[in-house]
Amino acid sequence: MLVLLVDTATAAVTVGVAEISAPSAVTVRARRVVVDARRHGETLAPSITAALSDAGVSAGDLSAIVAGVGPGPFTGLRVGLVTAASLSDALGVPAYPVCSLDGLAVPGRAVLVATDARRREVYWATYDATGARVHGPDVAKPADLRARLDSGELGDDLLAVGSGAALYAEQLGRPVGEPQYPAVEYLAARAASRVLAKAPAEPLTPLYLRRPDAVEPGAAKSVLT
Repeated sequence: MLVLLVDTATAAVTVGVAEISAPSAVTVRARRVVVDARRHGETLAPSITAALSDAGVSAGDLSAIVAGVGPGPFTGLRVGLVTAASLSDALGVPAYPVCSLDGLAVPGRAVLVATDARRREVYWATYDATGARVHGPDVAKPADLRARLDSGELGDDLLAVGSGAALYAEQLGRPVGEPQYPAVEYLAARAASRVLAKAPAEPLTPLYLRRPDAVEPGAAKSVLT
């Protein structure tokens, strides 16, 4: 079964086409990754078109849409989720959400996933060697996360992956590995059972974890007082 993968929860616009034949059998047919935190809206649609072309398929060949639902910054994340939901509706295929941090969890290794949350913070989660999420998702300052890591509360011998891990490598004090951004094969694997079972579509509810930077303006002040 062919699925389209979309994730815009990080600085990267990640798009892919994967073929899923079994829960543990995922073949990536095409992938496109554009790293530009300010151009999600401009790059997503062309990336989808290019990925479908690279895979030699059309949108009508898709059986499902899989979308990373964050955590991530408000604007970029909304771009991906609105696009994924629109495609699901237009094509009449189900959409399935996946935590974007799950798309960075390296199989076979206990890892700390950390992405850049801006404001000098990271979105993070930990995973055991089976790929199961143990802690998170959550948001924290690197120094606060380091304290919990050093105490052993979050596990031992964790490899740190993700753009936040690379950005705050010194503060986190853990060896840093790849990937830096969600990988389409990992996103597909997290949704494989649902895709194969033709499970009902699920809401693409964003994981923001904190309030957006933008706020409604207050009432105008009178110039007469």
